[in-house]
Amino acid sequence: MARFELKLPKMGESVAEATITNWLKEVGDRIEADEAVLEIATDKVDSEVPSEVSGILVEQLFGKDDLVQVGQTIAIIETDSAAVAETVKEVAAPVEVAIIEKTVEVAKKAVATPADFSDSERFLSPLVKNIAKEEGVSVAELAAISGTGKEGRVTKNDILEYVKNRTSQPVVAAPVAAVQKPMPSPAAQKAAPVSVSGGDEIIEMDRMRKLISGYMVASVQTSAHVQSFIEVDVTNIVKWREKNKNTFEKREGEKLTYTPIFMEAVAKALKDFPGMNISVDGDYIIKKKNINLGMAAALPNGNLIVPVIKNADQLNLVGMAKAVNDLGNRAKMGKLKPDDTQGGTYTVTNVGTFGSVFGTPIINQPQVGILALGAIRKMPAVIETPEGDFIGIRQKMFLSHSYDHRVVDGALGGSFVKRVAEYLEAFDVNRDV
Repeated sequence: MARFELKLPKMGESVAEATITNWLKEVGDRIEADEAVLEIATDKVDSEVPSEVSGILVEQLFGKDDLVQVGQTIAIIETDSAAVAETVKEVAAPVEVAIIEKTVEVAKKAVATPADFSDSERFLSPLVKNIAKEEGVSVAELAAISGTGKEGRVTKNDILEYVKNRTSQPVVAAPVAAVQKPMPSPAAQKAAPVSVSGGDEIIEMDRMRKLISGYMVASVQTSAHVQSFIEVDVTNIVKWREKNKNTFEKREGEKLTYTPIFMEAVAKALKDFPGMNISVDGDYIIKKKNINLGMAAALPNGNLIVPVIKNADQLNLVGMAKAVNDLGNRAKMGKLKPDDTQGGTYTVTNVGTFGSVFGTPIINQPQVGILALGAIRKMPAVIETPEGDFIGIRQKMFLSHSYDHRVVDGALGGSFVKRVAEYLEAFDVNRDV
């Protein structure tokens, strides 16, 4: 018999941790290879962790709702053969053994004897608290660490990096006003009392809705939102799509919607105005090399998620259509992977799907802009010709651009959305499908 350590697998380039939401197997249960052992949740996507071997689950190192880092051992499985464990070890990617062993040791202590950092005003996970305790890191030092986690939270990697680089010189606590504190969640803020009558139904928010709620409030409190609106004549696009959608579907096996056409125009405009393809980190502006477009999509439970089209500026219309349909379909089926929602540099949301003419979308942090696509409607319009002006029926829509006024002024925000409109209005009705 051999003992196999089931570790939290790597789920994407920028996914460093996950929360255990449910154990599908209990201690003593038989597990087959590739069978799901537990369910986990990242910031946006829920996943299952399968076993790499067959055997008996003999130990659960973490409980429900515990936060676990990628690479940490989460369970022990007793296998039928030592050879199985050796094979898995041979194919496993090399890791920093000393750090992992240290982390597992501290994590086990976190379950048994959680450290007391009640004086800290920041959210600290049990793992971070115990690493701090083991390494003699004070509350004041923790307050001075710039966290890279959600809402400025100090992660395992943050504190390990701090310990690694710490010198013998004592750390002076930052002034209270200078310490970046995490944004309080809506639940933590004092809310007006709600009156409940006997016939009212009380429904607790699910995990995703709680996350979305926190993101929205944090974004509004972080960025100075400003909006610019522009009306666009998309008659040529409507005519072209109606003419070519059936041919496109027969040839490519994909439906041709308006979304990839709009995304193509946004990607072009971002290349023209790289000042919109940035993010903010404290007092620094980070210009993004790649153009990764987020697109708001519906989940089966009615919530929204933002999968990302990577390197969108390098895709032609066919490639864009395939990417949009793939991400949209997998979102509806709940099959998105954690990495599908990471790395976005700008976001587009289609409020016209629900009949809205325009909207004022909230920025998807740490991006600095988001574009809302309004409903396409037949409108009377003045048409200018060499023979004079006349009234005609045109297909029109509104583009609503929300941008972060901390770093994007009206000239840039307005010029960008105008450029998107120009690309859409200049669409070639004779373009090959």
